[in-house]
Amino acid sequence: STVKKRIRSERGWCRQDNYNLRQLEYEIILELSGEFPVCVLCESMGIHRSSFYYWKKRLCDPAPKIKALADNVILFREYHLKYPSHGYRWLSAKIRLDTGLKVSDTYAHKCCKIAGIKSESKHYRYKKPGEPRKVYPNLILAGLKIDGPMQCIVSDMTAFRLKGIYYELTLYMDLWNNEILSHSLSAKRGDRMTYISGLHSLIELKKQHPEYRTVLHSDQGSVYASKNYNDLLGTCGIIHSMSRAGTPTDNAAMESINGWIKSELFTDFHLQGENVQEEMEAYIKFFNEERPAYSLGYLTPKQYRETYATV
Repeated sequence: STVKKRIRSERGWCRQDNYNLRQLEYEIILELSGEFPVCVLCESMGIHRSSFYYWKKRLCDPAPKIKALADNVILFREYHLKYPSHGYRWLSAKIRLDTGLKVSDTYAHKCCKIAGIKSESKHYRYKKPGEPRKVYPNLILAGLKIDGPMQCIVSDMTAFRLKGIYYELTLYMDLWNNEILSHSLSAKRGDRMTYISGLHSLIELKKQHPEYRTVLHSDQGSVYASKNYNDLLGTCGIIHSMSRAGTPTDNAAMESINGWIKSELFTDFHLQGENVQEEMEAYIKFFNEERPAYSLGYLTPKQYRETYATV
């Protein structure tokens, strides 16, 4: 009677939490075995004694696969604590990059599920495209073919607050391998020089590779559409491409990276604000050289570029 009442009281939450019911029954038998004979407990639950003793033996001396699973669960939990903004696929890729441990996506998902790991990053809703008002033609929408470095650079500005200070970060990213080629940070709202400074760095890089036909894609922001900005593009032969008005999905890769960067800066890197410029430089280096990317087959931008160079 005591055993049946115990099972009835715990089966409810057991099913609700997707807990293994048989596991629960074994644990109840083990707990009550000091008060009642094991044969009586097994008979009242409809369990063979041999099954209980086999479970008890495995509990004391788990199989090598169980031990390996436990070690991997601990490893995934450690990486999740360090990079809480990412899910099981990215964590698996990062572990493979750092330790050489290769596991399937299914196994990685299993480890994260056991550890209760979930990505802490925010998700944004899809926005309806705006009207096609163009300042410069949208070459990406027209089907621009990208099969090499510096063929298409995407740019955007993102803003964040740290210790009450407002910062604007302008990025220039190679759409071919998601490598951040240039960036500029300012604590001044609406600072046009973040765009210009980043562009100057990009132009210097472009001068080293005059053989590439480069397209720069951006939104229709006031600085991107300004005469001074486009005059600079013309001096180095960079072709300007623009998204439709009110249509961030036309520059989806850059918008996505903006979201990930802000999530990782605060969730994974824990910006201190003592020297934001140096902290940003360290993060950009991590992004280009140590951060595996799903779109690159979980290679880092640097690894992808070096692989292309060897080919």
